[in-house]
Formats: sequence, structure tokens, C-alpha cells
Amino acid sequence: MTATRVLVTGACGEIGQALIQTLAARGGYHITTADLAPLPESIRSMSAEHARGDLIYKIKTFYDYDFDEIYHLAASLSSKAEASGEDAHRINVEGTMQLLMLAAYRSEKYQKSVKFIFPSSIAAYGMQSVSVKYTAGRVKENEYNDPHTMYGCNKLYCEKLGAYYSNYFGQKHSDENPPRFLDFRAIRFPGLISAFTLPSGGTSDYGPEMLHAAAQGKPYACFVREDAQIPFMAMPDAIRSLLMLMDAPRETLTRQTYNVAAFALTAGEFRERALKAFPNAQITFEPSRRRQGIIDSWPQDVDDALARSDWNWKPEYDADAFFDGYFLPEIRMRYNA
Repeated sequence: MTATRVLVTGACGEIGQALIQTLAARGGYHITTADLAPLPESIRSMSAEHARGDLIYKIKTFYDYDFDEIYHLAASLSSKAEASGEDAHRINVEGTMQLLMLAAYRSEKYQKSVKFIFPSSIAAYGMQSVSVKYTAGRVKENEYNDPHTMYGCNKLYCEKLGAYYSNYFGQKHSDENPPRFLDFRAIRFPGLISAFTLPSGGTSDYGPEMLHAAAQGKPYACFVREDAQIPFMAMPDAIRSLLMLMDAPRETLTRQTYNVAAFALTAGEFRERALKAFPNAQITFEPSRRRQGIIDSWPQDVDDALARSDWNWKPEYDADAFFDGYFLPEIRMRYNA
């Protein structure tokens, strides 16, 4: 049986490492990876080939590759993107556009579907005020698409680019029978938390940062208010959702960008969980005006009804299962706490 040829960009990130491990465990994949950094030892043997370097300059080398699936995970995250907007645009937008062009070219040339999965973000939303945030409730995909950050603007634009290259690139089809070969699909992730990799610069990282500090007996000053709330998800559920959307038959999908959700907690509730697990934890709140403003612009929760109905999405980890069955046992072993 021919192996499915997969490209994973951003392979060294939290999502990338977890995805590659899951694909390798599944079997039947020929995995090519790309990242600025060398692959960690834990996943090195799982990659058939690793392209190290700036993705924008590496993409041209991939035109000779026959990929069936592309997971484009490489990105400059929210906090870094605010500090360096031009770099973020180059990485998040130009890199994505060039990879979409590659996939569209190969799809059209060989009349073959190439599936392209893009991890978007709740940063694509923008709530006008805190009061609007807490009266809006669970936000649907087509609501409040007015991002307040460079990262959010990048993600929302790339969703639109993916839809363009998938649906309209070349403008050669008729409305009655559009030959859509590039198969673009996007997931708007909430804050993601892994028990196995450390946070790496996301604005939602106050939750895992707090817990890692508590497990190590280190004091932690949380950069948002106690009442700050956004949705979160365990990394295993994030990987499941990527694979479920990738595997879903195209005819079952009613849109190309989907919300996924699991549980929503305030920063104060994270502190309560940390103190319950580690009673001597020293956790204070010292809100950063800039980062608090970003969190205030994101929904307190999202509506993932379309993902549930179109491709049977359902998280395995609610808040209790996340803390008690996944995260806390792993970081206790990690830090011997």
C-alpha cells in the first residue's frame, strides 16, 4: 500500500511535535518536515526528510514533491507578532500564500486533490469591549471577525486566501461544476495546552505557565486579570481535531473554517486548580495592559456546533478530565512534584 505523503511545517512547535508523533503511531505516512530549528530527538526518526531553514526560501524546493496532505503549522505567535509586525506578516502571510500557491499548482497540474490543513485561531475574532465579550456568549465562525492583533489579522486573511486558492484560483470553472482540486480546511483553535512541551510565546500561555511554575515551586505573576476568560483545549484533542477534519469527506463539509472548543476557564480558576494540586504555589496577578487587551478582545467561548454536526467533533477532555487525567499527572512526573 502506498504511503500518504505528508508535509508538516513548524514541526518543532508544540502542535508539530504532537502531530508527528500521532501520525507515526498511526502508520502509513511518509513525513517530510520543515522548521527553522533542527528536529528534537524525540521525533527525528519519524521524519523521512527535514528541511531546516526559513520556510519562504525553502518552499521552492517542494515543487518537486508529491504531497497528498499539508499541515501548515509554522507561524509567528500572537505576542511575538505584536512586537514585530513585519516579520509576522512575512512568516504568517507570505509563507502561507507561497505554500498555497504550491499546493494549488500541483492540484491543477495533476488534477489531483491536495488537502491543506491550516490551524487558525480565536485571535481571528475581535470583541469591541469587555462588556460585549461577556454578553456575546459562545461566538460562531461568522461573528465578530474584526481582529485586534497582527496575528489575528494574519490568520483571518490566510483563511480567506485558502478559500480563494481552493475555490476560485484560475477562475476557469463554471458555477455549476467547479473543479476544486486544492482542498483547504482551517480550524480556529482556542488556547492549547500540552503536558509535554513548554509554552512558546502565545498570549493564552498564562494558564500552562502558571501550572508549570506551581509544579516547580516557582512564583508566578500572571499577566492577565483573575476574571480574564477564553476557551482552552488539551493538546491531544487539538491533534484529534486536525486529523478528524483532514479525514472528513469533502462532501460533508458545509464550510472551510471551523471552530473547535473544549472548556473555558478564567485565570482565577486556573489559580484555584493550581493551588489545589500544589498548595504552596505562589501565584499573583500583575496584568500587562497590552496582553490583557488582547485577551479582552477574544471570545470567552466559541460555538463549535458546525464541527460537531459536519464531522462529528467532540472533545475527550473537559476541564476535570484535562487536569486530573492528563495535565497534572504528567507535570508531577516531569518535575517530581
